Amino acid sequence: MMSSHSSSSTSVSGFFSFLARELNNLDHLFLSQNFMSINFLQHVLSSLRSFHSQLTLLVQKLHLPAGEKWLDEYMDESSRLWDACHLLKSAVSSMENYYSSGANMLSLISDRRRVLNAQLSRQVVRAINGCQMEMTALQEENKSLAETRAQNICLRQDENVVVDSKFNKYSGFRGVLYAMRSVSTLLLMILLSGLVYFCPEMSLLYQGGCQGISAFGSTFMVATTTLQQRVANAIGQLDCQPGILLHELQEARFAMDELKMEVESLLEYGQEAPPTIQVYDKVENLKSCLGILQCGAESIIGQLDDFFDEIVEGRKMLLGMCSHR
Repeated sequence: MMSSHSSSSTSVSGFFSFLARELNNLDHLFLSQNFMSINFLQHVLSSLRSFHSQLTLLVQKLHLPAGEKWLDEYMDESSRLWDACHLLKSAVSSMENYYSSGANMLSLISDRRRVLNAQLSRQVVRAINGCQMEMTALQEENKSLAETRAQNICLRQDENVVVDSKFNKYSGFRGVLYAMRSVSTLLLMILLSGLVYFCPEMSLLYQGGCQGISAFGSTFMVATTTLQQRVANAIGQLDCQPGILLHELQEARFAMDELKMEVESLLEYGQEAPPTIQVYDKVENLKSCLGILQCGAESIIGQLDDFFDEIVEGRKMLLGMCSHR
């Protein structure tokens, strides 16, 4: 029969193995996706939820003493996740104005039979200008969100725990919690860059993490460092400009720019006819881009809402467990 200490060690090592597997999966997925795509960011968010869920389950296995500091530390981390996810939800929800204004603009020009005269062309260009202003407003709003809230929420690390010996406290739970903070910070940084705002100085924040902490085991350390470096390298190679890096948002913006150029060229030549094949192709491309963006944004908001529920349930469960001991 396994001793309590041995059982705890198995549970803790299992948690680190789980973290390493998930991080390796994200690394492989990163290589197969467009940079900062909705699909990749959904998987990052799913991993964050899985880590929190596994952390909550681990607490039950470790039979930690009620009324001690580990509960405060768990609550602090779950509060940090809660606040960070509210920041993400605010940023993603703000995208609705952009794709809604885009859909309204497309309603002016989607009908192949409608004559694209100078008056309608100017109306379409004005509507596109309005959409582009929505994009500028979105970038500015998200930049403000990132500057005022992200530093305190997403990037806050526990600097008090600096030596391996402290990680063994509470049957190894303190080490688990520190690793969870480090990994969740990395994942939140990725989500922040994709969905809220990225500026070049933030690339430095992809460096650091858990290096040098032998208590976590080499597999977990390698997985964390590999994903950090993968994202940092991609950002460096792309020479990312300040802004929201979400791939589908950039695709919609480029598609809108192309449509505007096509309509403006018709105005320049004074053409009056049904939309040309080139115009209609660009209309269809933009319609597809905006549809994918809307679907992805709504899906991420749904995931975040589910995560809020899971955080509440986890906190209630652990508080209830401690009060019944």
